[in-house]
Amino acid sequence: MDIIDLGVGDPDLPTPPDIIEAMVRAVRDPANHRYPSYSGMEDFKGAIAEWYDERFSVRLDAQSEVMALIGAKEGIAHISLAFIDPGDLALIPTPAYPVYNIGVLFAGGRPYFVPLFEENGFLIDLASIPDEVATKAKMIWLNYPNNPTAAVADRGFFESVVNFAHRYNVMVCHDLTYSEISFDGYRPMSLLEIEGAKDVSIEFHSLSKSFNMTGWRIGFAIGNREAITGLSLIKSNVDSGLFQAIQVAGMRALRSARESIAEIRRIYARRRDIMVKGLRDAGLRVVPPKATFYLWVPVPHPYNCVELATRLLTEAGLVVAPGNGFGSPGEGYIRLALTQDEDRLLEATERIKTIRL
Repeated sequence: MDIIDLGVGDPDLPTPPDIIEAMVRAVRDPANHRYPSYSGMEDFKGAIAEWYDERFSVRLDAQSEVMALIGAKEGIAHISLAFIDPGDLALIPTPAYPVYNIGVLFAGGRPYFVPLFEENGFLIDLASIPDEVATKAKMIWLNYPNNPTAAVADRGFFESVVNFAHRYNVMVCHDLTYSEISFDGYRPMSLLEIEGAKDVSIEFHSLSKSFNMTGWRIGFAIGNREAITGLSLIKSNVDSGLFQAIQVAGMRALRSARESIAEIRRIYARRRDIMVKGLRDAGLRVVPPKATFYLWVPVPHPYNCVELATRLLTEAGLVVAPGNGFGSPGEGYIRLALTQDEDRLLEATERIKTIRL
């Protein structure tokens, strides 16, 4: 069977050519063949700080508030080892990217899951967290724009999170990986734009989605200097830094290849519109996302998410992600990634129509 994979959030588009050329030149430089700095090259960290200032109007000290990561995922996994002791409590949204929870478990911590519901815009309901739980919590995880739900958050929500963190002395860990994949004039914001956020927060970012560099493994953490220091102490004992040639390519992306982001957005916007129309024509309810390249689609009666995913695979040759793989509140949804070209997405919607859900 010809399989169309809509399951994995891995861009099918190539890395922009100028980034590749920067990498090629850097690979040929013997100075980049030695151990890199644990925290990242000064020029790369400077490029990150410049980009944050231009994109979010957030001022960062490149020396103490920025560090390079071997992809955002490893920083997300390692931060718990720095700040969670065995038995400590962490507030984890669900459904969510599984690594938030896994990192806490690796550190011996205890996750307290906070369900995300459609009627609340898939935002964390801070008021639902019992006072005795919030008082004991060491950290809380956020991810907006969100994977898997594609939900977005506004300034008022982020302000409430910062106030919550100050009140309960909780570290906020925000995954901002999808900030540059947005549509219809919407521009996601950084948590660090909120006054007082840097006192309590660390933010994780990546070049994976913005520049189609998932396989390159290049990301960064920014924010509270104590949080950055704690993460760097863990990383200096488990890895030896990010290959300098990749950091040179990352500098090129942040400083000179930004125009490619606009074209990437246009491509995903067209794909989103194709899929939304096709799924609606097939009788499914779909809310067009403002950001990310995911569709979070309610499962029609009488299926559960695994039953629907199984039928789509066996009868239509489509791979989708069952929502419960992101946590039990994800039951009742499937996630589709817009990581196929327009012809394949049109083909996918036609196949869905033929099986008469």
